Amino acid sequence: MKLTKYGHACVRLEKDGKVLVLDPGTLSPGPVLDGADAVLITHEHFDHVDVERLRSAPAGLEVWTCEAVAAELTGIPAKVQVVRHGDEFEAAGFAVGVYGEWHAKNHPDMSIVQNVGFMFDEEVFYPGDALTVPDREVPTLLVPTNAPWMKLLEMVEYLRTIRPARAFSTHDGLLNDIGLSLVDNWLKLESDKQHADMRRLAVGESITLT
Repeated sequence: MKLTKYGHACVRLEKDGKVLVLDPGTLSPGPVLDGADAVLITHEHFDHVDVERLRSAPAGLEVWTCEAVAAELTGIPAKVQVVRHGDEFEAAGFAVGVYGEWHAKNHPDMSIVQNVGFMFDEEVFYPGDALTVPDREVPTLLVPTNAPWMKLLEMVEYLRTIRPARAFSTHDGLLNDIGLSLVDNWLKLESDKQHADMRRLAVGESITLT
């Protein structure tokens, strides 16, 4: 499995000639959907879904997401399928499990929206904007490292609860170079403590998971 980090919270997974894209939002510019067979979207916020981009996607593309996002995608050419916590399905050749139901608490005047996390081939877990703990081992965690809804303490506690062999930063597109360097330091400290591979991939950087 090849994993490529794109801007902010967007990730591409590739296997056996198939391409799956996670959360291609408006903060992830570029041709992130080129060659994609499936798109999975965790929730409705603009930094995770770009409706206009999906309107121009080919009809053969499959989209898997929660009910709230599906309602926003009415009329796009791609086939949209609703998933919920506990569902299992196959997308672009990946076995996918769905975990979680709600976005983390954010602003006190904002309602909590739906949010689903995805596990791929029992290897990679992507929680979206939540700190969901699956009921199984997580070898590779895509860990949110910066957001209006989270604190450093919560990120570290999440890593210590999951205890993945590998963790790669997501949701870091709001940070400048100084903030990114802090993320690098925090992940290195936790990586050394847990004797694991925890770090931030640069935009466009890929890693092969075996």
